[in-house]
Amino acid sequence: MGGQALTPADPDGTDAGTDPATPADGAATAGMTADGRPAGSAEVPGAGMTADAGGTGTPRELTADLVAGPGGVMTDEVGVVTGELTLKTRYADGQVTLAVQYKDADEWYAVTGAAAKLADPAGLDAVHTVAVALLHRPEG
Repeated sequence: MGGQALTPADPDGTDAGTDPATPADGAATAGMTADGRPAGSAEVPGAGMTADAGGTGTPRELTADLVAGPGGVMTDEVGVVTGELTLKTRYADGQVTLAVQYKDADEWYAVTGAAAKLADPAGLDAVHTVAVALLHRPEG
């Protein structure tokens, strides 16, 4: 930016200084406009991210290893699963779902009753943290 001094306009409305960034009305902008448009009207590509715009965005998943507590975790496909599991919390199309698999297995099973609408995909981290806290019970 350098050491340019900004000067107010002369009383006759002309620029008193040589700084082209100082308009004749005396407002000092220091050249901080985008494409010559007034400050605040510049478009910023990519600023309206899908999450900000309320869209569904790309599916997102979080996983964590856990040990199921007494009684295990009820699934839609195979009933109760127990022992060392991996939990997957997934957000897609405005909904969050939970699934589990036996650690290092290939098959995933939907956790019974663990699907809900989630308006803001930013909430996925909190949902995942709560789910892990509820299901991870290595001490019983």
